[in-house]
Amino acid sequence: QVQLVESGGGLVQAGDSLRLSCVASGRTFSSLSMGWFRQAPGKEREFVAAITRTFNIPIYADSVKGRFTISRDIPKNTVYLQMNSLKPEDTAIYYCAALDGTRIPVSSNEYNYWGQGTQVTVSS
Repeated sequence: QVQLVESGGGLVQAGDSLRLSCVASGRTFSSLSMGWFRQAPGKEREFVAAITRTFNIPIYADSVKGRFTISRDIPKNTVYLQMNSLKPEDTAIYYCAALDGTRIPVSSNEYNYWGQGTQVTVSS
């Protein structure tokens, strides 16, 4: 079983930056593809970014492309989401997700493991 623990959320102003972290345990980190999703109040959970387990190839939602960067540190079993130029519409609970294998789907239904989430609030 894989455990995922996110951290790094908080309250910031528009234009600020935050870096979210997600530490994985219970499985060889290099065997997992990793993703970030978010869910705002009253909305469905949406894809933000993901990174492959091999070659560290990232993909991003159009809404965050050019502002957010996903990366992974294999020795630290950690995946990061660097968020720059934050906007009020980025306000949400951010979830780390993982799946066994090489794919990085954008559908949350395809991820096997989830963290508890970390709140990000961006004020205008």
